[in-house]
Amino acid sequence: MSAFRLLTRPLQSSRRHFTTSLPTRLAAVTEKTTTEALSAAALHSGSPMRNDWSREEIQSIFDSPLMDLLYYGAKVHRENFNAREVQQCTLLSIKTGGCTEDCKYCPQSSRYKTSVKAQKILDSEEILFAAQRAKDAGSTRFCMGAAWRDLAGRKSNFNKVLDHVKNREIDVLFLYYYYYYYKKKKKKKKSSMGMEVCCTLGMLDEEQAKALKNAGLTAYNHNLDTSREFYPKIITTRTYDERLTTIDNAQNAGISVCSGGIIGLGEKDEDRVGLLHTLSTLKMHPESVPVNALLAVEGTPLEKQEPVSVFEMIRMIATARIIMPKSMVRLSAGRVRFSVSEQAMCFMAGANSIFTGDKLLTTPNNEVSDDKKMFDMLGLVPKPPNFLQGADKKDVPVYQMPKCFNARKEEPTKSA
Repeated sequence: MSAFRLLTRPLQSSRRHFTTSLPTRLAAVTEKTTTEALSAAALHSGSPMRNDWSREEIQSIFDSPLMDLLYYGAKVHRENFNAREVQQCTLLSIKTGGCTEDCKYCPQSSRYKTSVKAQKILDSEEILFAAQRAKDAGSTRFCMGAAWRDLAGRKSNFNKVLDHVKNREIDVLFLYYYYYYYKKKKKKKKSSMGMEVCCTLGMLDEEQAKALKNAGLTAYNHNLDTSREFYPKIITTRTYDERLTTIDNAQNAGISVCSGGIIGLGEKDEDRVGLLHTLSTLKMHPESVPVNALLAVEGTPLEKQEPVSVFEMIRMIATARIIMPKSMVRLSAGRVRFSVSEQAMCFMAGANSIFTGDKLLTTPNNEVSDDKKMFDMLGLVPKPPNFLQGADKKDVPVYQMPKCFNARKEEPTKSA
């Protein structure tokens, strides 16, 4: 009788849990993919350009599962940029050391005993030659940095900087110097290098910002470093609002603004969110947002800080990409510690800019040859320069609100 049952009913089994029907299983999956189950990264990845993000919204995006952040950062990136293009920038210290500020991470501060020695501003020939090396390495943006708190009492040096920028001197006068110095051509000739020009010179007032704009400056870098709340623990010689005023002055003058921060200073996750919140609620998003990982330097108060992981960088980069979709997101200082595979995840998350050259002001950076190998391996291509950018251009992003959004009113915070 048992054999007869097996022959006539071969599929019957006591293992009842295998009998769940296909429609039932699909219904269970559907229940788990409703709006309520989606991460904040998923929900906000289709948001319009906004500059009224609430801190809670950004925190929820930042706290999304890492794989969701990575995926939706990549999605937003591809909707706004050619995902294979990566901007290459070069940062040259034209005036090193001797800074009066007390930024606890910076070896250029005169308050700390580091290996960095104060130097005078570089000669024009040195700057122009450095610009050519940057061009040869594939850079399309050349940034000149000076270790100054501000430009007060520096009229002569400021005029020198204006001379370098004026009429895109980095572009126009290079070949004049190059051919003369190397005698590769009989006639001195002017030509164009085709690079964007950026400066970071400390605080700017309105007139200084206008002078830089009139000279032809492409972008001005002025980082916020961290959140307003954590800021006083890192810097006491310049207020947070002074930094915001410089950004405002640059944007009002029509200059593109480059502004980001540093992670690994000892801050908490909410401070990283606070930094992103401030940047994303400016009247205009920064043209580029550098995300720096602290490189602790001996002799500075933060010399014993532990380095951040690549996953912390990915959270910052992907969140920045989602809330500031049209900004360049720069994988900046600290990249030298990450492998090619780790950098690849940062590019996937939404980073599309790097610094090239073996030094960032005074700290080490990736070798040009290593970056070239990485580009070849990952199929990345250099991003062309953009000379049409500027806070005064007609094609600046238009910020709009989703109809369902109800802006949260925050209490004003006392300046640091």
